[in-house]
Amino acid sequence: MTLPVFELTPGRIALLVSMPHMGTDFPDDLRAPFVPRALDAEDADWHMNQLYDFVRQMGASVLRPHFCRYVIDLNRPPDDAPMYPGASNTELCPTRFFTGEPLYRAGHAPDTLERERRRALYWQPYHQALQDELNRLRANHGHVLLWEAHSIRSRLPWLFDGKLPDLNVGTADGAACDPRIAQAVMDICQTQHQYTHVLNGRFKGGYITRRYGAPHQGVHAVQLEKCQSIYMQETAPYRYLSEVAQDVQPLLHQMVQSAFATMQALHA
Repeated sequence: MTLPVFELTPGRIALLVSMPHMGTDFPDDLRAPFVPRALDAEDADWHMNQLYDFVRQMGASVLRPHFCRYVIDLNRPPDDAPMYPGASNTELCPTRFFTGEPLYRAGHAPDTLERERRRALYWQPYHQALQDELNRLRANHGHVLLWEAHSIRSRLPWLFDGKLPDLNVGTADGAACDPRIAQAVMDICQTQHQYTHVLNGRFKGGYITRRYGAPHQGVHAVQLEKCQSIYMQETAPYRYLSEVAQDVQPLLHQMVQSAFATMQALHA
């Protein structure tokens, strides 16, 4: 059975939760070029649906892909410009694991034509769906919050030094949302001492946050990059740890709810 590129669950409130890196599948015709290790999708944003199950109860729209970020990275620009100049970056069609080793067997990395093919087949449909849903929600409500849900291993020396803060909020240095929304999110973070947090640190928001966040047009975008250690096993088999996740889920719910309520108040 051929999987669809993405799954969109339309919601009833002015909130769209995008999960662009949670896919773990590979198209059948793209499995052979990768090294066997790649097919385990170790750099996926695992278990986003389970961790964020509360957003459906809120009435949010949810957009998620089926295919792994190794096929194509939906949170990179179509021209493949580096998101963080001067730092280690993964590409639109990544060629390395987050640990720096090659993803592809020697001589099998995608060439220009293959990258363009994947962009048309996998990247463009996701972004068209994202834009269409933002347009629908803004037409219905006059404004919309785009919440970018991500996760990553807490220690990845190829990408960053030391241990990453547990909660990394990104708003493209304030360009992607009204600053009062970002402050509302950080105010929730500061109500507790269990999880470390930062605003616009190592991860300031990827392409989706930067491209679609347009606060003066009523579209506010916030990215949250979480350490996987706060809800799951960071190594294979990447199990969801319910007894660990239950501590952070209420905080995540409060962060999303506070951002949404602040946006609603701004546009009242």
